[in-house]
Amino acid sequence: MTAGTTFLCSCEETMPLHGETVAKACRTKVRTADQLCRKELDFFKAVVAQGGDVTVACTQEAPLFSEVAEDLGHAGRLTFANVREQAGWSAEAQKAGPKTAALLAAAAEEMPPIQAVSLTSKGVALVYGRDEEAIAVARRLSATLDVTVLLTRPGEVTPPRETAFPVVKGTITAAHGHLGAFSIDVDDYALASPSSRRTYLWQVPRNGASSTSDIVIDLSGGMPLFPAHELRPGYLRADPRDAAAVERLIGEASGLVGTFDKPRFVTFTADLCAHSRNKITGCTRCLDLCPTGAITPDGDHVAIDPAVCAGCGQCAAACPTGAAAYALPPVDALLRRLRALLTTYAAAGGTGAVLLVHNGDHGQPLIDATARFGAGLAARVLPLQVNEITQAGPEFFAAALAYGAAGVAVLGRAKPKHDLLGLTRTLETTRTIAQALGYGAEVVRLIETDDPDRLAEALAVPFAGTPAPKPSTFLPMGTKRGLLELSFLELHAAAPAPVDRIALDKGAPFGKAEVDLAACTLCLACVSACPTAALSDNPDKPMLRFTESLCVQCGLCEQTCPEDAIALIPQLDFVAWQEPRRIVKEEEPFHCTGCNKAFGTKSTIERIASKLEGHWMFTGANEARREALFMCEDCRVERVVNEGFDPYAAQPRPRVRTAEDYLAEAKAGKDGLN
Repeated sequence: MTAGTTFLCSCEETMPLHGETVAKACRTKVRTADQLCRKELDFFKAVVAQGGDVTVACTQEAPLFSEVAEDLGHAGRLTFANVREQAGWSAEAQKAGPKTAALLAAAAEEMPPIQAVSLTSKGVALVYGRDEEAIAVARRLSATLDVTVLLTRPGEVTPPRETAFPVVKGTITAAHGHLGAFSIDVDDYALASPSSRRTYLWQVPRNGASSTSDIVIDLSGGMPLFPAHELRPGYLRADPRDAAAVERLIGEASGLVGTFDKPRFVTFTADLCAHSRNKITGCTRCLDLCPTGAITPDGDHVAIDPAVCAGCGQCAAACPTGAAAYALPPVDALLRRLRALLTTYAAAGGTGAVLLVHNGDHGQPLIDATARFGAGLAARVLPLQVNEITQAGPEFFAAALAYGAAGVAVLGRAKPKHDLLGLTRTLETTRTIAQALGYGAEVVRLIETDDPDRLAEALAVPFAGTPAPKPSTFLPMGTKRGLLELSFLELHAAAPAPVDRIALDKGAPFGKAEVDLAACTLCLACVSACPTAALSDNPDKPMLRFTESLCVQCGLCEQTCPEDAIALIPQLDFVAWQEPRRIVKEEEPFHCTGCNKAFGTKSTIERIASKLEGHWMFTGANEARREALFMCEDCRVERVVNEGFDPYAAQPRPRVRTAEDYLAEAKAGKDGLN
């Protein structure tokens, strides 16, 4: 809830204030104004000078208010909420009191600081093109950058009169890296002959050349060198036939010298990763979804290059263990803001809340346009800005419905920057679960538009569902996986028609490892492979246990089991989630006939002995060897050493008769006759 003082401004009486509703719902001291940024600025100064936390229901003049507060040495927190475009400038502004309170409460939720990754460029640039256009661009950039031109399959290109920078020939076959650390592989590489006259003459080409640079400027007109190339820092690409695009490229490239900070979008905990164990591949969800190639396999886990990561967040949304977690903001902070928004709206008397999830670059301008040129957002539509819509994982949508949202709309672009496969999978899983619990099948939807009128039309379509009759107010705390479990348990507890078990599609991050008890030998290879301890043993006796809430359906146990006794069943079993470890199988241990120490299981030892029954190694003169099968490893070694037999030694092989044997026998017979 908001604390301290909240300023509400009617923006020259263009919108209602709802001061009483805000004061009651947010438990804050409300100060009202009509033109706080101009004629009543001294009023703001007087309050700020007294100290304490201050929230201002205006973002347009945030730079002015921040400067004033800094000049006055304000020691408290200063936060801003966009009430005007999101609630006040609306055809339903008079009914937007609960929404205004909710927006202020959400804005007052403190977000953790952003961690940064530093990229350093010394201005070494590679201009990759086909003809004179690449040379012309390089000439313009040579005043600020250290440029080299690489021409791929050039035709007749006239060399410049003066060699101001190197011009070479070659075709890039592979490219890696980012701003300040690019590396390329080049085939058909050749230097220009200094005697080139009318057109470039090239020396003998060779394959397998390599080079490094800080910046790559691609004017080749061919396929991009990187996936999701527009998101790769330091890689600038333009169609050489588009003069305006080339001009923008030159302007951007000229400024890429120095040290640049980019957010660290994702935090990664390798120990939690379920990618691989014992050279067996398990979970590949993040690898399948990353649009930039920032994620690569790295032994038992994956590696995420923060310099390449563009922050889409699909890896974190899909990661079932929480190894990859979004940091802008962390999921617990985002859920706290979500909680403040929805619970405050309900506390202020609001009903039928529709959560509108959007980003700043695309969604905010559409909302502003709707407010300025249309009817504005409805009083029940609560906008929540995130860094990227694809960062929202299953726990986010589950929490939204548990907190009482009647529907969740995700606002995306008409032409997304990258594939939304991860988001669409999450929405589909949410629909399946929501329908099974009585919320309705269409309580979450994706709106893909760049038109504010289409946005208004989409939001006007009601959500055919039933909100939680008694919404949850749980406080989101803990790790990503813990919040995932908590959100779904709260979703179940608040459900209109709860059920104990929901079948899910293959690939869902929840489920059961079904064990064939007849085939299982309790070798416990699955326990050593399980990255989340969903499968566990008992150090005191042969036992296999399973904790369903920890299972992420990575498949490592299924692939590791030597008896093919495990099958994955994707499901959401709320009863199993709230139970302790279930005992899947247990047996009495077999006791060594020598020292009585427990080792293995009775069924396993008996199975081995049965399979070896009648084998020449343990029959006849070798009968005594069979006793070693029923001994522990220590007693078995002692018996072998003391009695001098090798349990793996074969019977003496019969002597093979040779030609010499037959000749000797024939000679002996002949001599006998004589």
